[in-house]
Amino acid sequence: MTTPRYPTKPQPGDRVAVVSPSAGLPGLFPHVYELGLRRLREELHLVPVEYPTTRQVGADPRDRARDLTAAFADPTITAVLATVGGDDLITVTPFLDDDVLRANPKPYLGYSDNTNVLNHLHRLGMVAYHGGSVLVHLGRPGRPHPLTFDSLRAALFTSDWYDLTPAPEWGDEPLDWQDPTTLTEEPSMLPGAGWRWHGPARVVRGRTWGGNLEILHWLAAADRVPSAAELAGSVLLLETSQEMPSAQEVFRIVRNLGERGLLAGFPAIVVGRPKAWDFGRPLSVAERAAWGEAQRAAVLRAIGPYVDDPVVVFDVDLGHTDPQLIIPYGGEILVDAVERRIAVRY
Repeated sequence: MTTPRYPTKPQPGDRVAVVSPSAGLPGLFPHVYELGLRRLREELHLVPVEYPTTRQVGADPRDRARDLTAAFADPTITAVLATVGGDDLITVTPFLDDDVLRANPKPYLGYSDNTNVLNHLHRLGMVAYHGGSVLVHLGRPGRPHPLTFDSLRAALFTSDWYDLTPAPEWGDEPLDWQDPTTLTEEPSMLPGAGWRWHGPARVVRGRTWGGNLEILHWLAAADRVPSAAELAGSVLLLETSQEMPSAQEVFRIVRNLGERGLLAGFPAIVVGRPKAWDFGRPLSVAERAAWGEAQRAAVLRAIGPYVDDPVVVFDVDLGHTDPQLIIPYGGEILVDAVERRIAVRY
């Protein structure tokens, strides 16, 4: 595998693909989706281009792969944005035309189940972008979160280094998409406590790899992750989804990555703030705090036997909580445990 290269960035006024390679939720929640499209047009000044399966629920994996391949093939499209995640993108990536993707590198933005595509592009030698869902982030009720939006704008239009900012407030209680009246409300937020640092006071600079922890486990089972040698020196990104895997499950998944030989090569690990509330599991604020403590302890316990004194940063806003910072996937990251600073190169 070659070192991933950054694709050319779009410019305001360009056409960008809006695709649903995972779940076709725009078809179920058109009011949320249309809000995201409007902000894409009016606030980011990009022209969204939809594909046949963008609003189609339950589309065949081959059709979703066809649309994603077509988005890369179209010379008038300058970036590709996923609408949302899901749970079966692992069945889509085998149908992608890798020759087309290699010949037409473009920024791809997505997270959660889109870890499948991010990892796929990484293996093809292309930097992609973890984050920036059209429904979740551009369609956020009230307004896009300022930290998310600034990060998204920088990731789309710039190529410079960008300092990530600890969120002064954060949330993990989304409003109900089934109720269109909630689109004018701001989601409830909690006070931020900053990032949590563990390990030595040193500076690590490398390329990122990782993503949603549950999807990484699936990719490892399907034997679609890079080798330990290919990942050596990378910075591992980890985050968990709204399915809220238990601390024990998190421990087992991270431990199993260690047993595969992957963990030993990561000098730094950046862990997203764990989502600890969902409609079916509405934990209290105190329960969410305890959940976070258990998750952090599980990660540290799991990596202990496999990694020699890495820098570990917890509660970075890169996953399923609000706000979400965009991280280049396969791109450069600086984890400075001396100054307690994280920067990425878009």
